[in-house]
Amino acid sequence: MAPRTVAELGEAGVIALINSDRSQPATTLLGPGDDAAVLAAPDGRVVVTTDMLVQGRHFRLDWSDPADVGAKAIAQNAADVVAMGARPTGFVVALGCPGDTPLATVEALAAGMWAEAARAGGGIVGGDLVQSPMMVLSVAAFGDLDGRDPVRLTGARPGDILGYAGRFGWSAAGLALLEAERTEPAEPIAVHRRPAPPYRAGVAAGRAGATAMTDVSDGLIADLAQLAAASGVRIDLAAARVVDPALTGIAAELGADPRVWTLTGGEDHALVATFDPRSDIPAGWRTAGTVGPGSGVWVDGVRWSGAGGWESFTR
Repeated sequence: MAPRTVAELGEAGVIALINSDRSQPATTLLGPGDDAAVLAAPDGRVVVTTDMLVQGRHFRLDWSDPADVGAKAIAQNAADVVAMGARPTGFVVALGCPGDTPLATVEALAAGMWAEAARAGGGIVGGDLVQSPMMVLSVAAFGDLDGRDPVRLTGARPGDILGYAGRFGWSAAGLALLEAERTEPAEPIAVHRRPAPPYRAGVAAGRAGATAMTDVSDGLIADLAQLAAASGVRIDLAAARVVDPALTGIAAELGADPRVWTLTGGEDHALVATFDPRSDIPAGWRTAGTVGPGSGVWVDGVRWSGAGGWESFTR
């Protein structure tokens, strides 16, 4: 009888299963199967980040397909790489799960991870598999700067223009729909389950000389506040430029405020960046405000004083 669970197939068998017939990009010099992987680093420097998803805290399998969870785990890490202006080159994945986890669940999880890794431009080059009381996904992502300086949080200057790529509030809308036990409209729910960071826009911003950049994972206000504090500047945001009118009707049905979804909702993994006003903002970017002397984030001329987004240890 064919094995049906992770425990029945065993660690080595599961690893072989999820890596079978996968193709790697040219940046993978040595992929899964040895003690460690080898990635090309043409720039001579490597951008590295890591993030974790815990079942029940960051995802629910009754709300999200395992393929969506896998894609989301890769996306949130790849977004951090491109927020530095770098190209994603590879990912290392550690999976913890109960022994009775169906193999079909792990196969779907792997399919989602591989699909998103390919969209980002990197390969899954290794990882680990352990038994745990719940599903936990930990991903480390690597990237290459192609000879450019990293785009840091500290570079915004008074006079810069604030731009963004992607969209805000859709993941928060999707979460609100799921919490209300709604299945329609489908698009916000799909965005919550599987974000689609604008990878090319992040690399383009790096090439265009963005002075500072970050991805919006915790909430637009929260992440802009970090950028403003790191750079020692004030950010003035025009709410009308970032609130998507398509969310208005959905919010009205749920008794919610699309402005709150947009400004404080996280997990869209859109990008925000600052640019010298004399430079050309690359394709895929739109203006959202300005940078000035001072501190904090100001929305429509008023300093923001409420909650800015997600905080892991207060919710």
